[in-house]
Amino acid sequence: MRRILSRACALALVVGASLTPAIPASAAGNTLTVDVGSVVRPVTHVAAGGLYGVGSDTKPSTEQLLPLSPISFTQPPPGTTHLGNGATEPCCDALDVAGNITRAGAQQFIRMPDIYPRFPYEWQGWADWENKVRTMVQERLDATATTNVHGWEIWNEPDWTWDTAAAGSWHDGWTRTHRLIRTMDTVTPIVGPGDSHYSHDRMLSFLTHARDTNTLPDVIVWHELGDMDWNSFDDHVADYRAIERSLGISPRPIAINEYNSYNQMDIPSVAVHWISVFERHGAREAHRAYWFEAGTFDGLFTLEGQPTASYWAYRWYGEMAGNVVRTTPQSWLDGVASYDSTRKIVNVVLGGDSGDNAVRVNGLSSFGSSVDVTVRSVPGSGRHTHVSAPTVRSTSRMNVSNGSVTVPVTGMTAEGAYQVVVTPAGGPTSSWQQTYEAENASVVNAQTRSSSGASGGYYVGGIDGSADMRSDSFVDFTVNVPTARSYTMTIRYANGTGATSTHGLAYNGGAWSTVSYPPTAGWAQFSTVNVTVDLRAGHNVIRLAKGSPYFEGGTGYAELDSITLS
Repeated sequence: MRRILSRACALALVVGASLTPAIPASAAGNTLTVDVGSVVRPVTHVAAGGLYGVGSDTKPSTEQLLPLSPISFTQPPPGTTHLGNGATEPCCDALDVAGNITRAGAQQFIRMPDIYPRFPYEWQGWADWENKVRTMVQERLDATATTNVHGWEIWNEPDWTWDTAAAGSWHDGWTRTHRLIRTMDTVTPIVGPGDSHYSHDRMLSFLTHARDTNTLPDVIVWHELGDMDWNSFDDHVADYRAIERSLGISPRPIAINEYNSYNQMDIPSVAVHWISVFERHGAREAHRAYWFEAGTFDGLFTLEGQPTASYWAYRWYGEMAGNVVRTTPQSWLDGVASYDSTRKIVNVVLGGDSGDNAVRVNGLSSFGSSVDVTVRSVPGSGRHTHVSAPTVRSTSRMNVSNGSVTVPVTGMTAEGAYQVVVTPAGGPTSSWQQTYEAENASVVNAQTRSSSGASGGYYVGGIDGSADMRSDSFVDFTVNVPTARSYTMTIRYANGTGATSTHGLAYNGGAWSTVSYPPTAGWAQFSTVNVTVDLRAGHNVIRLAKGSPYFEGGTGYAELDSITLS
């Protein structure tokens, strides 16, 4: 639901959205509480994705995307004829933009019905649809160097765009299309149902049918598009999980591949609300909605490619490393926070309230008796207003009392976004990030696991696939270094095979080399090896792979905990 034609239907009929503004009726005096010692999950930048967010191989450029740490996008299929939001030419073919998305460390869903020119889709019969499906899947299979497709989205908003009169029931259409895809591609996940809003009755009915026909989606997708619908996301997740349990379905990842309303899309504080609830309540990924222009990461850049106010909120979010830690909102004031234990940085992004408020950070005993605090802000301006940089509102040194500090954030506006950064007095333990946790990286066809022996409490295992571009497994680390030079990269790994294992190593699209991992005491029992990498100043993407295009494949198996550059 991201086309101009759909908005009236979406807001009036489907979502039932309120037109209440995102400005609190009464404000000030509220406190966002951050508990550094209470881990929610590893930082993966869950909400840093977009629908039609990438318009071409250069728009936005990879250099523009990298600081935002995008996780995934939803793009139209190969051979798309779709004219979205008044466009005069189709754009954003998933295979055409795959290189840009991969270089930025992200993956993508392919939205299959966007093969049609218009929205709502104009059904042309089953023979036409099945021919389209076969063609789309074959084109993807022929793209043997494209690794970043992690889902086929069978339909978009079937609750109001599926033509039941002409095509039959949606449930039967899902099953028929699912089975057709699987005759050609048994590997790529299938995602759905993709409804325009969460409905208990529709989800229960859909999952019951999918279970009974053995066509369950691998990833559950729905949209969150109403004004202030972030208030309902926790209830939607809880209801969905209850349905899974009642039907005996193993837990599926949740992807919200369209979020934020037409009315509130350009409000930075609203983005903060969405980011906060997605992190807090367990979404795997979430994509900003495509209400306006393609290729602007849905309003994070102006039409001229310049950062907006919302861009800075997402950039602060993109800077997060380590673990997401618990935040407790109060009234309209909400936020997301991370703790990078390797550098001792607490990064809080907040908003939603006006007046004089505060952030209380608990769990700082290891920081010493005092901390340095920086507070920044951006205004509530929209997608056509260039904001060249955030405003630094204050820098201060504060005393730590019983492991806590309370940081005043004064003169807030309800639509702006704010950042609070807390470090030990004198700054972070390193002037630039040197250690990168594998669980914070782009993990493709592998699993994040927990262990008390892992740095940060998590590591990546199951790096096992090397059959082809759909099942190749690897970890892409996006690093940001101050100067161009040779770096020693220390890889913390585990190898429980009893023999030496290998991974392929490549960076910035360069040639492959081999990393050897001698056996360790067992799985999740970590040791280190050193290699040398020649990196350019700024962002670099380093891949450690069991399988990857143009690489013959690793031997044995190894788990990854972290890399450290020196």
